[in-house]
Amino acid sequence: MRETQLSPNDFIYPVFVCAGAGVRIPIDSMPGVCNLSIDRLVDECREVASLGIPGVILFGIPPAKDAIGSGGYDDKGIVQEATRSLKRELPNLLVIADTCLCEYTDHGHCGIVEDGRVHNDKTLELLQKAAVSQARAGADIIAPSDMMDGRVGAIRSALDDAQLEQVPILSYAAKYASSFYGPFRDAAQSTPQFGDRRSYQMDPANHREAMREIRADLDEGADMVMVKPAMPYLDVLWHAKREFGVPTAAYQVSGEFAMLQAAIRNGWLDRDRAMIESLLCIKRAGADFILTYFAKQAARFLG
Repeated sequence: MRETQLSPNDFIYPVFVCAGAGVRIPIDSMPGVCNLSIDRLVDECREVASLGIPGVILFGIPPAKDAIGSGGYDDKGIVQEATRSLKRELPNLLVIADTCLCEYTDHGHCGIVEDGRVHNDKTLELLQKAAVSQARAGADIIAPSDMMDGRVGAIRSALDDAQLEQVPILSYAAKYASSFYGPFRDAAQSTPQFGDRRSYQMDPANHREAMREIRADLDEGADMVMVKPAMPYLDVLWHAKREFGVPTAAYQVSGEFAMLQAAIRNGWLDRDRAMIESLLCIKRAGADFILTYFAKQAARFLG
């Protein structure tokens, strides 16, 4: 009688990779989640694969940051090296590369900053370089999360020119300027040093704009689209799946995870029931797959 079913195959596990060896640094605002060096990341991903979770999405924390986010498109960058290690040790694990500059810039914004403003078109050139570098390192899917105008078309063109036309693009097509990203920014050390990201991420009040953004990304060559965050935007997720019918992801972001974990740890919510209900409602609204920090716990529960 149950209309919606969850399985470990529905999940993608977000992981944070940093420089060094033997590094496992707990993230206080995200219980159970850590910054991991590549060797520890490989161990973590062995467990992920053993639980039936098909893939991970990589976020890099470079040893040094600069104004142009050069670590994001360095062929020896942290995500590129992590990808090579994962594909060598776990060749069947799907590796998605988050393609953005915010993790690599010293100012914390997602692009090149000039005169206090993010320069859209100059940022596209660097995103092209990052996408090609990540794909050449072995990333199975490129996932641009920056929300620059025209970035999907620019990345598709760059991948095709590099004879990487088989690499698909998962676009963060409806990414809102949300208050629920705080713990992630702590983990990735990517909090903007001035201003905020409302000039290039979406206004939480807007629904119709999300449909325009998704349509534009699909027209530019996106193979899959994502709604982020998930639970506060289930209406957008439902409409996107109904309107476009393409593979559609939802990201249960760090703030959603932290909020539920806080209530669980205080004894206000039952852990398993709250976790599974939150994921079930995301799938019911139309998600074909869910990026969630609960992936391992949920997979164990689902058996």
